[in-house]
Amino acid sequence: MTSLKEKTCIPCQGGVPPLPLEEKLSLKEQIDKRWSFTNDKTRLSLEVDCEKFDQPMKIANEIAKVADEQWHHPDLHVSFGKLKVDLWTHKIDDLVESDFIFAAKVDDILKSNNL
Repeated sequence: MTSLKEKTCIPCQGGVPPLPLEEKLSLKEQIDKRWSFTNDKTRLSLEVDCEKFDQPMKIANEIAKVADEQWHHPDLHVSFGKLKVDLWTHKIDDLVESDFIFAAKVDDILKSNNL
């Protein structure tokens, strides 16, 4: 079985049905426990505490690079000592497998930054 982080995000063209709740819950088990559902389980959100102001910006830039490669763009919120990542598929305003794939890639970035 291929891990989520090894998969590639598939750009959504719209008209794709959102994942059923059971599948969302199953995929969430495969990403870091810090991710939470928001907006009635139509979004994934993660907030990370950092020691310095420049650390969340550095990590946000690493995430942005992967986002462009994967053509899957999260909302990134940088503030003093914090980075918040919000994921969902904008064209359907809900979650698909690619959101969880990208979350796993963010987890990998965080792990490489000891967070």
